[in-house]
Amino acid sequence: MAGSNMNPPLAVMAVVVLSVLLAGTSHAAPEMDPYKILGVTRSASQAEIKKVYKRLAKEWWHPDKNKDPGAEDMFIKITKSYEILSSEDRRANYDRYGQTDDTQAYSSSRYRHRQDNFYFDESFFNFPFNTKNHRDFTDSKYTLHFSQYVSEVVPDSYRRPYLIKITSDWCFSCIHIEPVWKEVVQEMEGLGVGIGVVDVGYERRLANHLGAHRTPSILGVISGKVTFFHYAVAKEHLRQFVEDLLPQRVVERITDKNEQQFLNSWHELNKPHVLLFDQVPAVPLLFKLAAFAYKDYLQFGYVDQGLAETAELQKRFNINTYAPTMLVFKENTDKPADIIQAKGMKKQIIDEFMSNNKFLLAPRLVNQKLFDELCPVKQFHRRRKYCVLLMTTDEETYSSGNQEFLSFASTNTRDVVRFAYVYQRLQQPLCDILMHSEDSSQSTPQVVILERRNTAGKALFKPVTAWNGSEEDKLRLLEELERLQKDPSILIHDAMLPELNNEFASMFVVRWIYASYDYLSEVIDDILHNNWREMMPLLSLIFSALFILFGTVVIQAFSDSSEDKQMKPKVKDGTKAENGSSGRLCVAIHFSRPPKKNFVEVTELTNITYISNLVKLRPGHINIVLVLTDASKNILLSKFAKEVYSFTGTQTLHFSFLNLDKHGEWMSTLLEYAQDAAQIDADEDDSGSRKTDYTGFVLALNGHKKYLCLFKPVYTGEDLDGKSSEDEAGMSVGKPRPGSRDGHPQRKSSRSRSTSTLQIHHKLDRLGLWMERLMEGTLPRYYVPAWPGLD
Repeated sequence: MAGSNMNPPLAVMAVVVLSVLLAGTSHAAPEMDPYKILGVTRSASQAEIKKVYKRLAKEWWHPDKNKDPGAEDMFIKITKSYEILSSEDRRANYDRYGQTDDTQAYSSSRYRHRQDNFYFDESFFNFPFNTKNHRDFTDSKYTLHFSQYVSEVVPDSYRRPYLIKITSDWCFSCIHIEPVWKEVVQEMEGLGVGIGVVDVGYERRLANHLGAHRTPSILGVISGKVTFFHYAVAKEHLRQFVEDLLPQRVVERITDKNEQQFLNSWHELNKPHVLLFDQVPAVPLLFKLAAFAYKDYLQFGYVDQGLAETAELQKRFNINTYAPTMLVFKENTDKPADIIQAKGMKKQIIDEFMSNNKFLLAPRLVNQKLFDELCPVKQFHRRRKYCVLLMTTDEETYSSGNQEFLSFASTNTRDVVRFAYVYQRLQQPLCDILMHSEDSSQSTPQVVILERRNTAGKALFKPVTAWNGSEEDKLRLLEELERLQKDPSILIHDAMLPELNNEFASMFVVRWIYASYDYLSEVIDDILHNNWREMMPLLSLIFSALFILFGTVVIQAFSDSSEDKQMKPKVKDGTKAENGSSGRLCVAIHFSRPPKKNFVEVTELTNITYISNLVKLRPGHINIVLVLTDASKNILLSKFAKEVYSFTGTQTLHFSFLNLDKHGEWMSTLLEYAQDAAQIDADEDDSGSRKTDYTGFVLALNGHKKYLCLFKPVYTGEDLDGKSSEDEAGMSVGKPRPGSRDGHPQRKSSRSRSTSTLQIHHKLDRLGLWMERLMEGTLPRYYVPAWPGLD
């Protein structure tokens, strides 16, 4: 009777729920899914769950209202389902493991079944969702934030690679890779690989910084560089991905042929050398990771014991073939300084072995970082560290003394004393201070004991003895060390030590080549695997660079091709009338640029340079030629350089000088060739038939277009307000202005008389203004049919 009172939609819903229950019991009676019983989704809120429970328990399936035989059992299931889902802890436990109080055993077995499968083999509702409240507990341990990534992960990535997973809430595909990810994390973390998880929903900034735009994604970070994983998520693929992140040359393969070369390079590289003997053909990943972590301190090599080419090497060092063996060599390449042998070698054992053998017995101080680690700053009285420093040279004559210092260091090792040496030639500022010498590079080797007091460079030191390796020197140094152990106050000198030079800085080019290769490999990999959205920034950068390059080349080609293609400056009508010449104006080639040199390069026009500097001068280029004599050469060249210096930045200007004592007829012949020769020599004709003095004249010669612009020196004296020389030149080379002769005849005659006594150093006073008008394009130009021969 109760069923007859239901509304049709509610009746349909009840039938659906009942059918689901009956279907579920037919497959597995013990299973109880609270979500299916209540008919809600896994994302349902507490309010929705409570509303559905009230409707089902009190209105439909309550035994007092529903007389169906199965109503009581259904009511119990609904009540238990509500108890599970209304409790956040119990609901999270069910979402994560599928466990309820009644079905714990079954749910545990079902959970293990899910872990053994990589892809879905059941409905995704059987898997836990990756919501904030229900996120897997293993992911929360490795969650990364942006500040943490920048301050911790990136610096640490220079010592070990990082494997980072990008995930998000309600990421169904993320559940697919979860079993494999957990297995890989467990293995990689044991080998020393850093692990991280980034939730896009809560760390969008970090995801964008990494370039991750889809979930799930897996990427690697090493030396601050991000590399994406593009293959199927499998344990073998991820392991190979981590191995590919490491530099290719981090471990060198060693055989009987290259063993001596490898071990003897300790002096050049200033590092101990580590050899691993093992029977597997491939270098173990654990050893590669250790080599990358200690690459700044040690050089690593791998010996495959299964190769016939390594038999002599194994026999030489008596290597056991039943367990991996690790040897470290320092200055003595015939005998290892330390050895370790163990089956199943662990990371902790390797790290301890490496840390105890990071330095040579007496290393060379090649940079400030090594100095800070060998001779640390004093922190506590009981943690004092003293440095015994030999300042020597790399000359062959002192090699025996250097060897004796190494021998002394090997037999007198102490916890509080470190031995080191420097080359005076490479670390001269440090040696000058410690040896009290202005030029330590010429001094004999000397030993000092020092103690650093603060990070600013303050140190206490005492010179011990000049060192040649004799027994007397060794005894004196040993006595001082014993005194130092009893009385630290014997270090009576103090100084501020300079920062050491980086002797390996010259290897930057090699590192840059390797970095470029890695970057190109990354770009190619991104092009092959990334989607278009991720490729857009890279493509935009490439096309922008090509556009800028193409535009620059085209503009440069058009600007340098010919002067005909350049725009001609607009000339005012008043200027044309003032010039009064039928010749075209000189066109500006370029505006002046800042000088690139602190001098002016001036070339003499001779039979050798005449063709290249004038006759075959490139299109668009102009040669500025100063005319002088032997007597006026030094004075005029000095004045000429000062006037034209600000224009030397222009690439289309060249500067030369012509000696009239050697080529006296060339100037007259050139002016005769000019189309307006009568106007150019008008001033000289007025003074009679005497020969014109061309000293101090300046010519702007365009060899390609065969024209010239002329500067004529005009004595200024103290009359700074008088007419500029370029105005005079313009007046003289063109037709005279009306009234210029008739209106001032007395001034013209006096100027003619003063030219004979014109002071040489005043002849080029107005050259700078003339050069400005040349660059502006407001000077007249005069054509010649051909350039006359220099003789």
